Amino acid sequence: MRTDLFDFELPAERIALRPAQPRDSARLLVVEPGARLHDRTVSDLPQWLKPGDQLVVNDTKVISAQLRGRRIGRETEPKIDTTLIKRLDGSRWQALVKPAKKLARGDVVRFGSEGRICLLGHLDAEVEEKGEDGAVTLSFSFHGPALDAAIADLGSPPLPPYIASKRAPDEHDAADYQTMFATNDGAVAAPTAGLHFTPDLETALRERGIGLNRITLHVGAGTFLPVKVDDTTEHKMHSEWGAISPEVAETLNAARAKGGRVVAIGTTSLRLLESAAAENGEIQPFSDDTAIFITPGYRFRAVDILLTNFHLPRSTLFMLVSAFSGLETMKRAYAHAIASGYRFYSYGDACLLFRGHD
Repeated sequence: MRTDLFDFELPAERIALRPAQPRDSARLLVVEPGARLHDRTVSDLPQWLKPGDQLVVNDTKVISAQLRGRRIGRETEPKIDTTLIKRLDGSRWQALVKPAKKLARGDVVRFGSEGRICLLGHLDAEVEEKGEDGAVTLSFSFHGPALDAAIADLGSPPLPPYIASKRAPDEHDAADYQTMFATNDGAVAAPTAGLHFTPDLETALRERGIGLNRITLHVGAGTFLPVKVDDTTEHKMHSEWGAISPEVAETLNAARAKGGRVVAIGTTSLRLLESAAAENGEIQPFSDDTAIFITPGYRFRAVDILLTNFHLPRSTLFMLVSAFSGLETMKRAYAHAIASGYRFYSYGDACLLFRGHD
């Protein structure tokens, strides 16, 4: 499909720079099939679900993936900004660096400074491979838990570029950019639909007889990238690691067999569930990478309802929601949201989508 079909104009003032407080006070646009729109709040979510429905949340935890260092070992020591994007093994990470032209294969980047924490006060990484668009493979001098501790101490949580370009990260973001479900380290971006949840909302859902299930997808930085090609078939999707336990798969399949619906909390949960679903819709246990790219025409097998934030123009995520509810439906919904003052992106409001077709 043509990428420009997924474009729309978004005024800059619609981009949220801080989350709603409390989190479940964010606005919720309910989008039913046929573009029937309802303006609500996230705290109203239980009213739109039925006993026996099963929520699926992503319990990944955002790591301190933003690192600032300098190249060492040559005459000059230029500053190097680094964003970790995917762990390869105990000591190696894929990363994005700026300015990439200052680094070559074999160079060493030093993060931190002497006299600080982190055992020796700093953390070194060798550029093992160099790819395109600032992508590198870094081999760190520490391994395993020692490396994790060093990254946590020296790094900072990465904010999406559309927030970081407007203001500097601060101490509030360390808490604001984690969901209440965050337990498994590995994401470099938050599963933002989960940011709307509070203990009170979870209690209300359970009291209505709605289940809550945890899966893990370590969200990568590619989630922020717009599609730059003219045709969606030419876009290369980033891959992310995810896992669904046998127990969760069994719970979801049993619920659907009794008429319950699977409610994905966020596009990350949806992508993982669809990656694990067989042709007949049965959800299988899963532990692997997924690079599933969902565009209109995709046949959904595992997910019936989707709670998600408002996404960027021309992004893979807007393509996904357009596949789920219909492109024209989503264009009308987004036009309503913009005109009605809904807040967009990671710290913004949410929409509740029911499967439908144009």
